[in-house]
Amino acid sequence: MVQEGYAVDLHVKVLDEAVVERAKARGLDALVYAPHFTRLPEIRRQAEAFSDDELTVFPAREIFTGTWQQRRHVLGIGLDDPIPDFITFDGAMRELARQDAAVLVPHPGFLNVSLGLDDIEAYAGTIDALEVYNPKQLGHHRDRAQSFTSDTGHKPFASSYAHVRGTVGEAYVTFAEAFDDVTSLSAALKNDAERTLFHRDGISHNFRRAVEWAHLGLENTWGKFDRLMLQGTEPTHPDQVAYDGRFDDVKVY
Repeated sequence: MVQEGYAVDLHVKVLDEAVVERAKARGLDALVYAPHFTRLPEIRRQAEAFSDDELTVFPAREIFTGTWQQRRHVLGIGLDDPIPDFITFDGAMRELARQDAAVLVPHPGFLNVSLGLDDIEAYAGTIDALEVYNPKQLGHHRDRAQSFTSDTGHKPFASSYAHVRGTVGEAYVTFAEAFDDVTSLSAALKNDAERTLFHRDGISHNFRRAVEWAHLGLENTWGKFDRLMLQGTEPTHPDQVAYDGRFDDVKVY
């Protein structure tokens, strides 16, 4: 049962009617929707289409910085302008700071897709929160993330990081206040609003974690081959006309 407060799953990758139904059944008030390789206008359109009086979907972008071999992910909430993938980490952080977006660090210290302690300390003034729990993290990943928050003083957060519908609502955060729009959520995160972190446990939760790990394996084998070899240029590549060449100086491909 969801605890008292405004309950937000702060990072999901999937969104459709089944996701909305599950989020409501879990007692959530809001989702933050940040799919991979999807442009901000489309994310906003989908977020608006699936929001209603019972559930708000906030648009966000998990930005894929660097190359496939040296990639670091950052989550921007409250963006004014689109930011592409495949740009340098420094370039992405400068642009997030320029837009005064809330900057969250998903899965810190996780495999080769995450920010390490040196990265977090270098941009301590830009970063607003570190993720200390999602179902994909193993115990040592969570311990490392917790140690990062202790070392840097950043606020923690939790999310389902759901790539599979059934994982939505497995981890979430509650706030004392409700948020009317993504700007107010972003402001709360930037101002270190008090929050309480929750996650489910038990056999069902462990099953959901296993399903997410299976999806991770698929995503990093066939999914990567499909993107690299079979598909055209990603919609979020900095060469796309939508970005008007603004990121040519920081693109990595």
